[in-house]
Amino acid sequence: MSSDSFKTLAAPATGEFRDRGSKFIAYAYPLRSEEEWTARLEEVKKEHPKARHHCWAYRFGYQGESFRANDDGEPSGTAGRPILGQIDSFGLTNVFVVVVRYFGGTLLGTSGLINAYKSSTQDALQKAEIITKYVSKKFRVSFDYSLMGEVMNAAKKIEAEILEHNFDASPSIVVEIRASKTEEELLRLKALVGKMSLEQAVETERIEGLEIEQV
Repeated sequence: MSSDSFKTLAAPATGEFRDRGSKFIAYAYPLRSEEEWTARLEEVKKEHPKARHHCWAYRFGYQGESFRANDDGEPSGTAGRPILGQIDSFGLTNVFVVVVRYFGGTLLGTSGLINAYKSSTQDALQKAEIITKYVSKKFRVSFDYSLMGEVMNAAKKIEAEILEHNFDASPSIVVEIRASKTEEELLRLKALVGKMSLEQAVETERIEGLEIEQV
């Protein structure tokens, strides 16, 4: 895998594990920003208000440099760490996992809890679609209405993901491009919009009605 790539989830996934009456439901989510996990946790808490515990962990950053784990009242090290351990075992980042526990009346002990949180997380991640993503940069492309067709077609042809678009009095789109390819892809965008060769695009300082800035 290249140095600017990482593995994450394509979409949310769920998993389940049961032991001696206790039910463990794991919810795994891809994260676009580190702050997003709090909203995901609140969603799960609202869906399962009567659950005994909502234990969680996340890892974020394309090198996995940011992480947290929380036992939410379970004995220290029996919930959050096993969840994080499975995220790491799958080699994932930008992922948040929360495991909901419904207590079944029988204490599982330290090893039983560790196994339950590990197994439910593992089940969710095994069911998830794992994809490779790349470290990216975001750019706002602002344009005159007369260039809208060219800009939208160019954005589809280059290796860019359109994150948002604004078609009011000052139209623009925000695109996400692989960081290691930004220079060449923005040059292609400029050439396609200006209906010129790449060589001509290099020599052209700017195209009338087109502005590109990093955001």
